[in-house]
Amino acid sequence: MTDDFMRRGLAMLLLAGLFATMLPTRAYAQDAETEAPVAEEAAETETAPVEEAEEAAAEEEAPAEDLGVGYALDNAVLFFCAVLVFLMQAGFAMVEAGFNASKNAVNILFKNSMDICVGVLLFFLIGFGLMYPDLYEGGSGNGWFGFGGVGLDGYAKASDRVFAPECDWLFQAVFAATAATIVSGAVAGRMKVGGYLIYSAVLTGLIYPISGYWKWGGGWADAWGFQDFAGSAVVHGLGGFAGLAGAIILGPRLGRYVDGKSMPMPGHNLPLAALGVFILWFGWYGFNPGSQLAFQGTGDIDMTMHCAITTTLSAGAGGIVATLLSWIMFGKPDLSMGLNGILGGLVGITACCDCMSTWQAILVGAVSGVLVIVGVMILDKLKIDDPVGAWPVHGLCGLWGCIAIGILPNGYLEAGDTNLVVQTVSAVAICAWAFFTMLLLFSVLKAFGLLRVSVEEEQQGLDVSEHGMSAYTH
Repeated sequence: MTDDFMRRGLAMLLLAGLFATMLPTRAYAQDAETEAPVAEEAAETETAPVEEAEEAAAEEEAPAEDLGVGYALDNAVLFFCAVLVFLMQAGFAMVEAGFNASKNAVNILFKNSMDICVGVLLFFLIGFGLMYPDLYEGGSGNGWFGFGGVGLDGYAKASDRVFAPECDWLFQAVFAATAATIVSGAVAGRMKVGGYLIYSAVLTGLIYPISGYWKWGGGWADAWGFQDFAGSAVVHGLGGFAGLAGAIILGPRLGRYVDGKSMPMPGHNLPLAALGVFILWFGWYGFNPGSQLAFQGTGDIDMTMHCAITTTLSAGAGGIVATLLSWIMFGKPDLSMGLNGILGGLVGITACCDCMSTWQAILVGAVSGVLVIVGVMILDKLKIDDPVGAWPVHGLCGLWGCIAIGILPNGYLEAGDTNLVVQTVSAVAICAWAFFTMLLLFSVLKAFGLLRVSVEEEQQGLDVSEHGMSAYTH
C-alpha cells in the first residue's frame, strides 16, 4: 500500500514538471539581458529614458546627505588640529606656573582651567555669532559689527559646505580660549578670582569675537586686504595687549620694585616652564598648519606642510637669538629668555607662515627673539610687572608678524593684495581695541574692589587666600 502510494506521488510530480516546461519562459535577475524575449527588450528600451529622467529629478530634489570623502577628511584633520590647540591650554598653565612663585600655583591652574570652561560656553552662546554672523541664516554684519544668532541653531547648513558646524565652531572656540589665557600670565600673583572670571567672560564673549570679525569674519580689515593667516594680531596681539592693560591697572607684585630698582623674582619651577614651552610648540602645529582649513588636495597639503616647516624654523631662530642676546647682555645664557624667544618666534610666524619662504621664516623668528628681550627691558624701565613676559612675546611679536608681511617680499605684496600701511594700521587697530577696552574693564573692576587681593593675601599666596589649598605639601 505504501509502495503504491509512493509510485502515484512520483508520477504526479513528473507530470507537474513536464507541464511546467510547456509554459512561456520569463527571465529573472542577471539573466534578463540574455534570456528575455525580444518584445520585452523593446518595451524596456522605450521605458528606460522615462525612468532615468524620473530618477534624476528625484536626486535633484533630495538633499545631499553624503558630502564625500574629501568633506570627511577636511573635518577629521581640522578636529585633530583643534585638539592640538586645546592642548596649548596645558602648555600655558605649565609656563605660567613655572615662572611664578609656588604659593600661587593652584591659582594659576584654576585660572587656566576656568578660561577654557568660561570661554567655550560664552563663545558658543554669543561669541561665534558675533565673529561669523554671515554663517547664519539671515545674519549679516556692517564691517565693524554683526550678529548671526545664539548657539549654532541658525548656522546655515549649505549642501556644499566645507565643514560641519560643530567642527567649525570647535576650532574657533579653542582659539578664543587661547586669547584669554595669554592674559593670565601678565596678571599672575595678585588678581582676585572673581575679577579674573569677569575679565575672561568679557574677552571671550565680546572683545575677541568683535575684532575677530574684522578679519576672519569678513569685516573691514579683511575687505581692506589685511593678512593674518593664523592670528598673530587677531589672537596673540589681542591677548598680549589685553594683558598689558591688566598689568598696568593692577600694579606690580609686592617686592618687584624697591626704591625704584628692579628686583628679580625668579620662578619656582623652570623645568615645569620648559615643559610648558614644548607643549605649546607641539600644539602650534594645530594652530598654524591647521589654519589652512583644507587638506584634501595636493596644493592644500603642500601648504599645510609649508606652514609646519616655517613655524618650526621661526621658533628655533627665536630661541637661539634670544639666548645669544641674553648671554651677551647678562654674561650667562638665560633659560627664561630662551624659552620666551621660542614662543616669540612661534607668535611672529603665525601671521605669515603661509607666505614666507623658509629663509624668511628664520628672519621672522630672529627678529622676534630680539623683540622679546627689548620688550622685557621696556617693561622693566616703565616698572610694569609682567611675570611671564606676555606682552613682549604675544603683543610685540604679534604686531611684528603682521607688519613683516608688509615689509618682506611675498605673494600678497606682489599681487597687490596688501601693503605696509594696511598691515600696520589693521594690526594696531586690533591691539588698541583690546588694550583700551580691557583698560576700561580693569579700571571698573578696581573701582568696585574686585581687582586686586589685599597685601596680606598676596604675601600669604593666592593658593591659600583664594582657594584654601596648596599645590605642594611638605
